[in-house]
Amino acid sequence: MALPAYATPLQRAWHWMFLGLCALIFLFLIAPILVIMPLSFSSEPWFTYPLPGLSTRWYDDFFSSQRWQSALFNSVFIALAATALSTALGTIAALGLSRPEFPFRPLIMGLIISPMVVPIVITAVGMYFFYANVGLTNTYWGIILAHTALAAPFVVITVTATLTGFDHSLTRAAAGLGAGPVTVFRRVTLPLILPGLISGALFAFVTSFDEVVVVLFLASPEQRTLPRQMFSGIREQISPTITAVATLLIIFSVVLLTTVELLRRRSERLRGISPQSAR
Repeated sequence: MALPAYATPLQRAWHWMFLGLCALIFLFLIAPILVIMPLSFSSEPWFTYPLPGLSTRWYDDFFSSQRWQSALFNSVFIALAATALSTALGTIAALGLSRPEFPFRPLIMGLIISPMVVPIVITAVGMYFFYANVGLTNTYWGIILAHTALAAPFVVITVTATLTGFDHSLTRAAAGLGAGPVTVFRRVTLPLILPGLISGALFAFVTSFDEVVVVLFLASPEQRTLPRQMFSGIREQISPTITAVATLLIIFSVVLLTTVELLRRRSERLRGISPQSAR
C-alpha cells in the first residue's frame, strides 16, 4: 500500500512504523515454523542449535518407514473420502440456504457451522458415545463421517460466499428455455460456483488431513493417521522424523493456501468484482 505523493513527512513516518509493526507481528507468528524447518535437516537425533551437521536422513526415514507410510496412506484415504462427502453435502446445503425464501435460514446456518465453534474435545467425546452405540468406532466409516461433519461447514461457508453475488435470473432463464434442474446446475450454476466449491473442498481436505483429536477417540491402532502418528511420536519417542513430516506438511499447506487465493481471485473475476472494488 503506497502513500500518495502529497503525504506529509509525519504521515510517511507513521506509514513506515505501521509497516514495521506488521512485519514484527508476522515474524512472531511464523517464527515457530521457521525454527522447525531447519531442524528437519539435522544430522543428529536431537533438537539443538546450531545444527551439528546437515543430512536428509529423517526424510529418508519417513519415505522408507512402513509405519509412517501406512499413516500417510490412511490420512490421504480418509481425507479424500471426507472431502468428497463434505463437498457434496456442503454444496447442497449452500444452494438451499442461498434461497431468500428458505425458512429458519439463520438457525440452520448456525447449526451447520457449530462444529467450527464447539471445542473439538467436546465434539470428539459426543461423537465417541454416539458412534459407540451404533458400532462405528474403530472403523474407517466412523472416522470419515466424523471428519465430514467437521469439514462440511467450510464448504458451506465458501460456497455460500460465492453465491452471494449469484444472479438467480440466469437459472430462471435456463429453466424457461426448457432445461431441467440437473442441466441448469451443470451448465449454469456449477461453472459460476466452481472456484468457491474447489476452495471449500481444499479447506475440507486440510481439515480432515490435520485432524487428530477425533482420531484419538474413534480410530483403532490399524487406522493410525499421520497427525496421530506424529502425536504418538512426540509422546513415546521424540524423533527428528517428526520435523521432516512437519516441514512437508507446511509446504503442502502453503501450496493449498496459494491455490485457494488464486481461486478466490478467479471467483471475483467471474462475478465481475475488480480487485480495487473488493478492497
